[in-house]
Amino acid sequence: MTARQETQPGRRPTAAGAAPADAPAPGVWPGSWQPLGARHRHGADGSHGTNFALWAPGAEAVELCLFDEAGAERRHSLTEQTFQTWHGYLPGVGPGTRYGYRVHGRWDPWTGARWNPAKLLLDPYARAVDGEFTGDGACCGSVRDWPEAEVADTVRDNRDSAPFTARGVVVHDDDDWSDDRRPKTPWAETVLYELHVRGFTMRHPGIPPELRGTYAGLAHPAALEHLTGLGVTAVELLPVHQFATEDHLHRRGLTNYWGYNSIGWFAPHGGYSSSGTRGQQVGEFKRMVRALHAAGIEVILDVVYNHTAEGGELGPTLSLRGIDNPGYYRLSRGGRGGRGYTDFTGCGNTLDTRQPQTVRLITDSLRYWAVEMGVDGFRFDLAAALARGSDDVDMHHPLLAAISQDPFLSRVKLIAEPWDVGQGGYQVGNFPPLWAEWNDKYRDTVRDFWRGARPDVAELGYRLSGSSDLYQLGGRRPHASVNYVTAHDGFTLRDLVSYNAKHNLANGEENRDGTDDNRSWNCGAEGPTDDPAVEQLRLRQLRNLLATLLLSAGVPMLTAGDEFGRTQLGNNNAYCLDDETSWLDWSLLDQPHWRELRELTARLIRLRRAHPVLRQRAFFSGRAQADGLPDLVWYTAAGTEMTEADWYAPTAVLGMLLHGGAMSERDQQGRPLTDDSFLLLLNASEHPVDFTLPPEEGFEVLLDTAGHSGGPLVARSLRLLRQARKTG
Repeated sequence: MTARQETQPGRRPTAAGAAPADAPAPGVWPGSWQPLGARHRHGADGSHGTNFALWAPGAEAVELCLFDEAGAERRHSLTEQTFQTWHGYLPGVGPGTRYGYRVHGRWDPWTGARWNPAKLLLDPYARAVDGEFTGDGACCGSVRDWPEAEVADTVRDNRDSAPFTARGVVVHDDDDWSDDRRPKTPWAETVLYELHVRGFTMRHPGIPPELRGTYAGLAHPAALEHLTGLGVTAVELLPVHQFATEDHLHRRGLTNYWGYNSIGWFAPHGGYSSSGTRGQQVGEFKRMVRALHAAGIEVILDVVYNHTAEGGELGPTLSLRGIDNPGYYRLSRGGRGGRGYTDFTGCGNTLDTRQPQTVRLITDSLRYWAVEMGVDGFRFDLAAALARGSDDVDMHHPLLAAISQDPFLSRVKLIAEPWDVGQGGYQVGNFPPLWAEWNDKYRDTVRDFWRGARPDVAELGYRLSGSSDLYQLGGRRPHASVNYVTAHDGFTLRDLVSYNAKHNLANGEENRDGTDDNRSWNCGAEGPTDDPAVEQLRLRQLRNLLATLLLSAGVPMLTAGDEFGRTQLGNNNAYCLDDETSWLDWSLLDQPHWRELRELTARLIRLRRAHPVLRQRAFFSGRAQADGLPDLVWYTAAGTEMTEADWYAPTAVLGMLLHGGAMSERDQQGRPLTDDSFLLLLNASEHPVDFTLPPEEGFEVLLDTAGHSGGPLVARSLRLLRQARKTG
């Protein structure tokens, strides 16, 4: 027997592996080939039923599998094909019905053919999912424990996966959004707040226990009160598409907490529903969006279209692999033929966005969430992988073009994580107009400056003023730069000033996972300490980092809990910890110093909202404007304007003056905008600095992170001064 044979020795194909009859099952009508997915319909005569449509061009047969309340499976052959789509209409089938597919076809892994009807497959267009993927080996299309490991992926596994996998759920499409009012916050006025639905709500004392960890919990008045009190304009939700936990985490008794392992791009993750998973999670998600909109808060989804939970060639067969493996994934070339997967994501596979059907799947999903689920924008995980042509990243890629010309998607907020793990994947500053980007150069520069690791302030000037070196030549504005100091991935803000090294033993990988490039500084002690001097320095550093972020040009992004001292005890990769490590500890707000930090954050956001000079829509010119003053002036500690040599001289001190009377912006009637002027002084050195103020008079101190109102600028501190606009 060779490795190319389909079955394990001594194992006979199960009923799941047998080909279906050619004739459709009784009661299956032809139906329609579009739209894809399961769509419930009402007839004019009061009848109803559901149309099922699945794109599967290489399939030899497709079975639609319906499950009753007891879990018993009933199969219906779909015999109608139109434009490579298998379809049928089942009268009487309504919302709440659970279903999946079994797709028959060739088994020839060398050419990428991995059809296996023993595996129950999730509809890629399923709008709700019931059940979970348990990690059982029967979910794999090939025999993982085959003695010859080198060819294990070529031996078909004929065990039935249905008992161990999830099902799609038919939902109704009768929601009315006429009462919803989208905030439509302009980019320049946006303040993002990255949060995890479960982690944000699990320990909140004001949210009823039965709603914690859910969409309904995030919609609760207690959660909304924190968001509105802080003043953020948009929540950026970590993945809420249906996702699965990887096998290696199942084996360690852990879970994929962050959710960057999608398998259902139309379905709200069932684990975040308080009302059940038989379709009720859809309505609960929509009610959450409405509640956030009513509070003036936009909803941005972190979406993972670059790979799926099916992993590499030995991973489970859950959906796309069993429907059309070569049509959806980038398959490897060379000696392994099409057996393996090209991996630009570090997750085992990469979706092939060169294929028209894949582009359609992604854009259909985006449009569904934007139009029918009410969300206001998307942050694309590893967006460079989505824009790859044959090998290189291509900013004229068909997927980017399809999004940019779509009449609805082109008007929502689009944010790229502008890199992947492949060669040439780092693309910060290169995405086209309409797109904003996570700016990791801002993150690294600000971290390095405040920990004293920058030899000069040349790059800091670019980051504070909107990163024109990255975005201006591409025709974009400062809001293309999503500025952040921390995100879900890495240290929390408090840990950034409390740890020099990662502490990830709880992840079960002997502290090997997570980055070692943290650009952190523990202020003299690793982790918790009773030293009051270290604690005071850490608090000052937190104030420095938050103030720098919220006073920089561009779009600031806060990470939930950073505003009141959230800690993960030095874990910089808590993706698999669904426990107190990752959940926000709201009891911190009982401590005065953390409550004061939150109040400072809210005050800075209010200041930013009140003064357009702090959130300008255009890049600074540095040249004299109509009133003879430049819009931006940089100063040395001596009070002199920075020269070219000053930018590259060793220093950790910088002054930044924004002239509110010299703004280039105009209001809706074309009149020049005017505002107060602001002077930002930064001292990241180890010594106090006696900063000489510019010759203008009338500056008042609004903020000093060391608590001083005048005199020398304390070591590692920041001071913000304001000069009221002149009237008359």
